[in-house]
This record gives sequence, structure tokens and C-alpha cells, in this order.
Amino acid sequence: MRKMRHAIVPGVAAVLGLWWNSTLDSARGDTQRVAQATMPDDLDHALILDPREFEDYRRARAAFEAAASAYWSAIAEKRRGRTAKRRDKQEVVLQDYVLAQPPVYRGPPRPPSAPLEERPARKYVPVVADFLKAAAEHFGFVPQHPESELAYKRAYAQLAAEAGLTRDQIVRIYAFEAGGNGRYDVQAGLEFANPRARAITTALGYNQLLHVNSVELMAERGDQFVKALQKKAATLSGSAKASIEKKIAVVQTMIAYARTVPDSWSEHERLADTPRGLAIHAMVLDIDVGPLLQRQKLLESIVFARHKGVPRELTAAELEMMNLTGDGNGLDMVLMPESMRSQVPTSNFFLRTSYERNPVAIRNNVVAKLIAATDAKMDRDVNLPGARDLATAYPR
Repeated sequence: MRKMRHAIVPGVAAVLGLWWNSTLDSARGDTQRVAQATMPDDLDHALILDPREFEDYRRARAAFEAAASAYWSAIAEKRRGRTAKRRDKQEVVLQDYVLAQPPVYRGPPRPPSAPLEERPARKYVPVVADFLKAAAEHFGFVPQHPESELAYKRAYAQLAAEAGLTRDQIVRIYAFEAGGNGRYDVQAGLEFANPRARAITTALGYNQLLHVNSVELMAERGDQFVKALQKKAATLSGSAKASIEKKIAVVQTMIAYARTVPDSWSEHERLADTPRGLAIHAMVLDIDVGPLLQRQKLLESIVFARHKGVPRELTAAELEMMNLTGDGNGLDMVLMPESMRSQVPTSNFFLRTSYERNPVAIRNNVVAKLIAATDAKMDRDVNLPGARDLATAYPR
């Protein structure tokens, strides 16, 4: 989730007001008729038609939405201000953040008489079978799966070490992202064997790459991947060499497709949702290409931080902040003095919808708590078998 980059539909309160005015008389008439026709044991049913309950609820919700809208507008404005100050080499201070917590609705509950809010249909989230199908259909390619889980871990750990990633960084982030025991093909929402489980995002593997990450990395770093594969091919012969050379040709075709749009997250997101974009994501599962993608996911954040003037080694929890909220927002937390971390709400680093779907950020509602909670989860899950295997696979 490298860039987790969102809000009330304009005029909802006004629309509800029009609906209310047009149906008020009818509702009152229905209430009177039901009251005359019912016995005491039907009293509850009669009461749910009382329009005053919905009016109280509507007013309370409208007031809450107005406050929430103002709050999240202030969050966005402060974020733009911090970006401008950093661009101009100015110091970011405590007053550059919204220091209040988000408003919480405390009015009356939605009465049974209120119309149910219409929710959009749940969007289907593609799964591994979809990525594999797309790769076969659009690129004639089937990823080479590892001989074992440990083989994938060894390939990834070797590449990570060569790039300067530490054992602590890769193991702790794996523990956090993949639960300390996740396989190379683990997908968000499907971590455990549960017949009712469903994918919640396209995030795959040790560092939970989204399909957009795969497309973007292929577009921006694909040439590096090709060089790494060519280097490996030079050490092989016979059918093994022919196989990897065929793989290189497929990767080059994927790179060309990923570069058919401008280099921006929104364009890569659009491309990732196409069948060919889903096919690119299947490369995460390949023993040769997948570890390259997984490694680059973490390196991107480190390179970004260094480019912004952070020369020191980032802790695993700090890297995770960049993964959780996006590189820019995560770096904002990394650069924050310790004295400020206990005062700045985590809401400053999210969009409203992302924050409201993130119980961890809500529960750990200031930066210091969120980083501490992340470290605590890492401390627990590094002791699980998968994390221990990855630690052992890291070159000594």
C-alpha cells in the first residue's frame, strides 16, 4: 500500500430536506390511520412511523456532517501548508497541524422510520486466480512459482541485503504486513482459511503490493528488473537460460504497456484495473521477478526519504508509516520531533474515508501511539515461524 492516497455527496442534507417536505403530510396521515387501527401490542410499530424521530435524527446528522466536513477541510488545508513550507525549506511547527481529534457523532441513533442510506454495491476485488488468468490470456505467461516458501524467502532476503535493507527492516515489516506467517502469495483479507473470507484489496505478498504498485514499479523501475534478470540469465544454460530469456521478453512487454500512460499514481491506478494491469500484478508470484518487486517496494520509501534529506537508517515502524499513509504523509511523521508526536492526531495523515475505515489509526489517535502500536505488533509477530524463517534466510 505504498500510496493510500473521499467524502459526503454535495447537497445530501438539502435532498433529504426536500424529501422530508414532500412526504411529511403523507407520513402524518399514515400515522393517524395506524394509531386508530392498532391495539396496544402494535404500539411499537405505530411509533416507528413518528416523523419527529427522523427530524431529530436528520438535524443531528446534518450538524455532525457540517462539523466533519469543516474538520477534514482543515486537515487538507494544513497538509497543503506543510508541503509548501517544506518546499520553501521552512520549519514545520506544531501549529501546522490540526490538533483536535475528528468530531464523533453523538446524536440520536437512526430511527427505524428513517430511510436506509443507499450504499454503493461492493466492488469486486480481483484475487490471485484473476491475476494468473490475465497473465496467461494477455501475455501468454505463467509465473514460475517457488519450489518452497523458504526458496522465495531466500531470494527476497538476498536481494534485500544486496540493496542495503537490514534484516530488522525486512523481517519486522514482513511480520506487520504478512502477519508473521504469510506466504509469498498471501492476499489482504485472505490471510486465514475461512470460507467466508473475501479479499479486501489486491495487496499481495510479504510487503503487500497493490496491483497499482506493481504497474508503477514496472513503469518506473522496469529497466532495473530487466538488468537483474539478464545478469541471472548469463549464469545459466540450456532450458533454464531459455526460460528466463522468455521471461525477460514478457517483462519488457509489460514495461512497455505500463509506460503507455503518464507517470502518475492516478494514471497507473487506471491502468492497473485493466486486464493487462492485473496480469502485471501476477509477476509478484514469480520466483525471479516477485522478490525484485517486493524489495523495490521498500527501497522506494527509503530513496524518497533520502531525497528529502533523511540520511539516517529508518526504523521498520517508520518505513511502515510511509507504507500505511503514503510516502509523503509517512515522511511527515518520520521528520516530526519526538516532543510533537504525542500531540499530533493521526487524522492529519489520512483522507477522511481512509481514516474512518482504519480502526488502528482511530484507536491510536496520535502519532506516538500509532508508531508504538506498530512496533508492538512487530515485536509480537517476529516470533512466528514465517518471520523466523525470513530472519534465517537473510545472509550473514
